Amino acid sequence: MSVPGDEPLKRHPSLDDRFDPAVLIIEHDPAWAVRAQDELHRLAEALGPVAVRLDHVGSTVVPGLAAKPIMDLQLSVAALEPRARYVGPLERLGYLFVPEPDSPDFHFFARPPSRPRSHHLHVCQSGSEHEARHLAVRDFLRANGDEAARYAALKRDLVRKHPQDRLAYIAGKERYMGDLEARALRWAGRPPA
Repeated sequence: MSVPGDEPLKRHPSLDDRFDPAVLIIEHDPAWAVRAQDELHRLAEALGPVAVRLDHVGSTVVPGLAAKPIMDLQLSVAALEPRARYVGPLERLGYLFVPEPDSPDFHFFARPPSRPRSHHLHVCQSGSEHEARHLAVRDFLRANGDEAARYAALKRDLVRKHPQDRLAYIAGKERYMGDLEARALRWAGRPPA
């Protein structure tokens, strides 16, 4: 028996959107940390005990790292199912659920529902590889300024070559990100799966 709101996942069409005016790299803004904390507070109030852990992850949390002006946040939950425990409250906060059936072990939400977006929210199970990966990359980049500078250079180069092309930007970072995640997990004492 399925829980209302937990219908089978269908791929969200926005995953295939190529154009995104927010695919631009700007210098780090210290106000990003304040905006992220404000949003994490809103999420905590709306989700209550469903939120096992809430974190600011991604490039905007790394001091000095140039980034897209989109806050990446992570919500860790005890279990991904039933989704109704968090989908409804997140939608009421203005988040769009962007399901990807090929990735059933984490979920993605975006705010506002239309582009350009200001927030990306990654939902994963507490203690999962996805939770560990985001936290390890965040901490690794914060501790390694040279790596953060290399990452910023790659992002700037991709945006220069593919202005506002979200899919080319993602594809261009894929190999680097796989390597970065593996190194960050080893650095954090958690070998990649």
